[in-house]
Amino acid sequence: MRLGRSLLIKALSLLMVVIITLLLMNVILGATGFSDRMLSALVNEQVRVYRQGLLGTISNPDEITRIVAEYELTLRTAYGLDKPWIMRLPQMIWRVMTFDLGEAKTSQTFTGSTLIKDLIAERLPKSVLLITTSVGISALLGIVVGTKIATKPGSRLDRFFSNYSAFSYAIPTWWTGLLFIMIFAVFLRVLPPGGMYSAPPPTEPAARLMDLLWHAILPISTLVLALSGSWIYLTRTMVLNTAQQDFVNVARAKGLPENMVMRRYIIRVAAPPILTNVILGLAGSLGGAILTETVFGWPGMGLLYWNAIVTVDEGLIIALTFIYTLIYVIARMILEVLYVILDPRVEY
Repeated sequence: MRLGRSLLIKALSLLMVVIITLLLMNVILGATGFSDRMLSALVNEQVRVYRQGLLGTISNPDEITRIVAEYELTLRTAYGLDKPWIMRLPQMIWRVMTFDLGEAKTSQTFTGSTLIKDLIAERLPKSVLLITTSVGISALLGIVVGTKIATKPGSRLDRFFSNYSAFSYAIPTWWTGLLFIMIFAVFLRVLPPGGMYSAPPPTEPAARLMDLLWHAILPISTLVLALSGSWIYLTRTMVLNTAQQDFVNVARAKGLPENMVMRRYIIRVAAPPILTNVILGLAGSLGGAILTETVFGWPGMGLLYWNAIVTVDEGLIIALTFIYTLIYVIARMILEVLYVILDPRVEY
């Protein structure tokens, strides 16, 4: 009962983080005039579509102008443009939370929809496929290799992966991606330079899946090379620090098998900080990787964010920012629950 109440309080506090983030974001956008411009652009687009529809049914230009003016006034009232921006804060926050931000300026889905919620629904799975897969592989390599070398500090294997971690952390992903494209796509011609599918894409499900995996090799390899080193070194450090604690020495002095000591007294205690980086890394990956997706032309959340910034698409930028905040809050809540399960020292 006490645990459930504590987790409920934590959930409510994280929900307040979402609301406060939205409030601050809308205050900034309202004070700088972005909110007015975004809503005005949305109204103008709807008025333009409405005017085109009237041209085929009404021949009198004055009548069309009068009807369109009334329609525009109704829209501006509905969107709150007849009031100061500070009076629209509750309505704007609700619109952001429900992704009711109209249409994107230039981006559209493969089916032709420009609705922001449709764009996010289409791009999010693609980022999950590419970025989350890369982060998952890197984290798995880090846990396996990092735990292994932590048992042999100072060995050749430990020194090799320590140097590899420094090299991996230092190289930028965009540079690695361009280098891989030059080697494997331009010179060797064994892998495609970018995109998700060939042009035209295969129609059979099995062939389409293989084509997708073929196109994903280069971007996934780029991200794994750039991310795996830090995961390996992080896990090694956590496990090595835990292995030097007094309770581990006591367990060994009792004559417990080394496998049991490693599993129960070292890995389990070191798991929470490692798990924190895994969960937050996976959560961050859902936002996509702007530079990597741009280099390889991968139509995910990162490339969508880049296009929104370049075209100054305020509505799309707000929606994506809210998505990232929401993902982070959900990840934090998952961590709060897993901490209690993994580490018996954690109490509420």
